[in-house]
Amino acid sequence: MRIAPLLLLLTSFVCEVRGQSLKLEPLPIVLPHPLFEGTPEPPSVPNLEKPLGKPRPPFLAPSGSTNVARGKPVSSSDSEPVVGNLEMITDGTKSGMDGSFVELKPGVQSVVIDLESKHTIYAILVWHYHKEARVYDDVIVQVADDPDFIGNVQTLFNNDSDNAAGFGIGKERRYVETSEGKLIDAKGVETRYVRLISNGSDKTQANHYVEVEVFGRPLK
Repeated sequence: MRIAPLLLLLTSFVCEVRGQSLKLEPLPIVLPHPLFEGTPEPPSVPNLEKPLGKPRPPFLAPSGSTNVARGKPVSSSDSEPVVGNLEMITDGTKSGMDGSFVELKPGVQSVVIDLESKHTIYAILVWHYHKEARVYDDVIVQVADDPDFIGNVQTLFNNDSDNAAGFGIGKERRYVETSEGKLIDAKGVETRYVRLISNGSDKTQANHYVEVEVFGRPLK
């Protein structure tokens, strides 16, 4: 079987991290089945990124990177979700069908994933809701060394253009939810806790999570 030269390049790329040569490989992301056709742009949504119109390219990370959030504890600003339970956010089920997502109350809400030890993380992948093309508001992703987000807090993604969520103004653009989820480059940050914030969507004031994956490796 002939392998495309680009694929050969992707699977053999090597980088230097802390003086060590690490082979880079595409993350082993498994996507759920699409639940709607195309990526239509919702009306009257400002600061919206243009859909790629094609599959997202592979994301390269050091060999051995896995979803270190699978089965890890989840807490939330809404301790009693309207639909589902918080454990579903890291249970590995991301079909997006009824019964596979969590609904949090309206307004600014957050979820925190405890990786239970420090990890080097390379990417965070989140599916809020992908049964239809929605745009969630004020999406912010942060990491920290403690559950109260006091020590070594770093913001990896923020598309809140007017500080409506109260975590500062972000520079990223809003995006349409699809079965691909939103992939956020974590740039090899060393951390234990991951916090995701949202503030409803263009379709509903409630907040939703189908699944969150955090790709990385235990910190040695």
